[in-house]
Amino acid sequence: MIVHIVMFKFKDEKKEANIEEVTSRLNALVDLIPALKSMEVGVDFNKSERAFDLSLYSTFWDKEDLQAYAVHAEHLKVVELIKEVTLEAKVVDYVL
Repeated sequence: MIVHIVMFKFKDEKKEANIEEVTSRLNALVDLIPALKSMEVGVDFNKSERAFDLSLYSTFWDKEDLQAYAVHAEHLKVVELIKEVTLEAKVVDYVL
């Protein structure tokens, strides 16, 4: 199984609304992308200087499914929104 984790730091402008929108759009992908096995989206409550605002934890059966997700049209729509409303993102992918 493949684990894909991404953390996002959002711009201050309309931050809370953008976090809600991205969370909703990411959660919708589970029903739209067959290659996506599972997904959890979490919003940070810590608010420390080191903290990111939102975390995505998703799983795939194999690397091919992760690649299919990466280029899927519905995922790319969410990526465009995320690029507009975030300052920074960090990612890690690993085999479980």
